[in-house]
Amino acid sequence: MRLFLMYIIGTKVKLLLIVKRVNQRYNEMSYKNTTERVIRMKFSKKIAMFILIFDMFLTFSGVGLVIPIMPAYLKTFGAAGQALGFIIAIMAFAQFIFSPVAGNLSDRHGRKNLIVFGLVVNGLSQIAMGLSTELWMLYVSRFITGFGSAFIVPPVMAYAADISTKAERGKAMGWIGAAISLGFMIGPGIGGFLSTVNVHFPFYFAGGVTILAGILSFIVLPVVKPVIQEVSTKRENLWEQMARSFKTSYFVLLIVVFVFSFGIANYQSTLTMYLTYQFDYTPSDIAIIMTVGGFVGVIIQGFAINKLITRFGEMNIIMVSLIVAAFSLYGLLFVRTYSLILFVATLFTIATILIRPAVNTIISKTAGREQGYAAGMNNAYMSLGNMIGPALAGTLFDWHRDIPFTFGAIILLSCFVLTYVWTKKNGIKQHHFS
Repeated sequence: MRLFLMYIIGTKVKLLLIVKRVNQRYNEMSYKNTTERVIRMKFSKKIAMFILIFDMFLTFSGVGLVIPIMPAYLKTFGAAGQALGFIIAIMAFAQFIFSPVAGNLSDRHGRKNLIVFGLVVNGLSQIAMGLSTELWMLYVSRFITGFGSAFIVPPVMAYAADISTKAERGKAMGWIGAAISLGFMIGPGIGGFLSTVNVHFPFYFAGGVTILAGILSFIVLPVVKPVIQEVSTKRENLWEQMARSFKTSYFVLLIVVFVFSFGIANYQSTLTMYLTYQFDYTPSDIAIIMTVGGFVGVIIQGFAINKLITRFGEMNIIMVSLIVAAFSLYGLLFVRTYSLILFVATLFTIATILIRPAVNTIISKTAGREQGYAAGMNNAYMSLGNMIGPALAGTLFDWHRDIPFTFGAIILLSCFVLTYVWTKKNGIKQHHFS
């Protein structure tokens, strides 16, 4: 009997040891599998972020690409400056109309499909511009380009928010902003270089590359579940969405988006004429002035914005940048040497470039489950600024060449006061927005 009990006990011990070893092995395998999944997930996010950055760069380089081409291209249609103004405005108008729609659709149906759709439409419309034989065809093609862009920008920003934590949000928006700025900056250079083949080639090239980007996005981008969980079945039109934006917690930030977009458009549309009439600068002189600030700003956005946001907070960056932008824009009227003009213009460009990711980060953090709607409103207000800025600046410049700079500085300072009062009234910590 004693031997039998010892045998039973020994068998149980052996079984326990076997179970323990099996559990250890299972835990090791589970840990290994979990680690591999985490690594794959991080790698997938990095690839997705790279594709998003590339898509935004292509979209906004296409916007800048036409700037050096259009004067010569419009001559083939017997048109000039007024037609160019309409072509610039009509794209911004299309973005303004369709950006909120695209944002809401991305909340309902996901980001990836809309990004791919927008890229393909954008690419086809640019090819259509190169094939146009009548002026009205250019207007229609550019409107469709704006329509396609509206289905790229809000979903891309919402996608970036979906795959990043709040701690990573500033860095993600910084890279997206850097892609936008870099596209704006080197787009005209690319267009000028490609136009040496012929005046149509830049449109074909840009359209083809954008379509390829759409195919690449379709193949590579993973499908991510939107942050929003429940969506109202009520469909809102543009004006209802705009009216709803007045009641959002980030409405003042949308005003900031409009103002700095207006300021940039005001600056870009009048600086070339101002420097030409005031100082008789050549196109290459002006190109250097407009490019240096953008290049420095892109470097800061890409590599330092997250550290700046962590150190100083989004609101401080926004308010300081508004002050610097206002005084540097007005200061351009008082500098006379090329080096000082280059320095002041660079300050303005850096300030406006820094505002974009800081604003985008706060809007994204406060949007909660409506990332697509918030991104759509963000792009809509930016399009409004891009649409109104050049038209108003041109009219003011015809009255007096100093007025656009003075008026722009007043608007920027007014926006600073509004933002400062808003932060105090709502008790928002200026050091860091969480």
